[in-house]
Amino acid sequence: MNLTKQHRGMARALAVAVVASVGLAGCATYADEFAGVNSRLDRLDTQVQNAAQNAESANQSAQQANRRLDQIEGRVQQLESSRGRVPRG
Repeated sequence: MNLTKQHRGMARALAVAVVASVGLAGCATYADEFAGVNSRLDRLDTQVQNAAQNAESANQSAQQANRRLDQIEGRVQQLESSRGRVPRG
């Protein structure tokens, strides 16, 4: 009888070890998946930051172009409203 109790104890320990190893193997799989997802999120975050910087740069360039156009427009209106000049030549 003592041998049977010992076998049951060993069987329980073995079952716990098997369940634990399967559980840990599952965790390792999920850890790999999470690492892959996190890596992809990091790449996307970098792309979004680069796109935001490019958009900001384009916005600044557009504002400079608009200021330059405003300056030119004022000069064109001034020339159009002034008396006609005698053409050269």
